[in-house]
Amino acid sequence: MIKSGLIGRSILASRSPWLHEEEARAQGLALAYTLFDFTDRGWDDDALASTLEDLRSDGYAGFNVTYPFKQAVIPLLDELAESARSVGAVNTVAIRDGRTIGHNTDMIGFRDALAAGLPAADLGRVLLLGAGGAGSAVASALLSLGVAELTIADLDHARGKALAQHLRARGIDAGRVSSRAIKDVSVPDVTGIVNATPIGMAAQPGPPIDTEQLRPDQWVADIVYFPLETALLRAAAARGCATLDGSGMVVRQAAEAFRIITGHSADPGRMSARFGTKTGG
Repeated sequence: MIKSGLIGRSILASRSPWLHEEEARAQGLALAYTLFDFTDRGWDDDALASTLEDLRSDGYAGFNVTYPFKQAVIPLLDELAESARSVGAVNTVAIRDGRTIGHNTDMIGFRDALAAGLPAADLGRVLLLGAGGAGSAVASALLSLGVAELTIADLDHARGKALAQHLRARGIDAGRVSSRAIKDVSVPDVTGIVNATPIGMAAQPGPPIDTEQLRPDQWVADIVYFPLETALLRAAAARGCATLDGSGMVVRQAAEAFRIITGHSADPGRMSARFGTKTGG
């Protein structure tokens, strides 16, 4: 039995167990995917280290990591793959011979989802909402796709500034990246917007910006996938914007995470088709 799972908060609605277990079943593999929801279990954030040790000692092949631990988990790991070093966040951990190796599949997931879902998106000036672990991956993906000017906005302006500095340290031209406090962003001045905050999730409903400022020639993407139609996307569509929900990213990152954890390549097309048939969480 391959043991895998997901560590995070407010994740009981996650489709990850179903996605991973269905793909394993299609390949004739026995896999159990467990949710370690710190909120549901009443655990404090400082239980993260002991949880990792428990998974290591219990014979887990690896696990996924989501909000709010994608950066907090880094100092607890034995090694980082280049994908995690370049992004500065971890969403997948493989356990090999007792060693924990952190990876990031969010960057690939969002990059490929945006390229496939909004191939005509104007990448001139893009506003990224959220500078946490997911935001770090999305920022790298956007820049790899050729965004000319990226503005990073976070409720914690210091975190947004830190992400911009991290990107510059990785060789991104300073003129391509800037940071703002969310309250200071000008929505009408950008060609596209990506929400990489948890605002819009079932547990945190509502849009992260004033949607009345949206223009019909803009595009709007959200990495939230439960619900698929967030308040932001619903308002954007109503104003005539092209939109992209979080399903493409979650499927593509899950396929790569499945390969890293199990050692077996996943079929993204099959996972995507099955994701579309799943009802509820």
